[in-house]
Amino acid sequence: MAIDPNLCLDVPQDFDDSDAETQVHPIARKLFLATTAADAFRKVQEWLAEQHVRVVDVSWDRLYGEDEPYVLTVYFIFELDPEEP
Repeated sequence: MAIDPNLCLDVPQDFDDSDAETQVHPIARKLFLATTAADAFRKVQEWLAEQHVRVVDVSWDRLYGEDEPYVLTVYFIFELDPEEP
């Protein structure tokens, strides 16, 4: 999997994150909207089966008055192959 440079985080050159407790850990998130709670979980399960990511957290919400009110948000990091350049 090639890393798209347009999706990288630009960090100032003098930025220091060497402190182990405050290091920056880029995390992505994807929202899954559905008409039912079960459908939201189904969508997440299908998407995760096709991805090479590690889930680090999830959040749940209900949007009142929307066509797809159930929202399951998945926070993840990419599992890069250590043998790829």
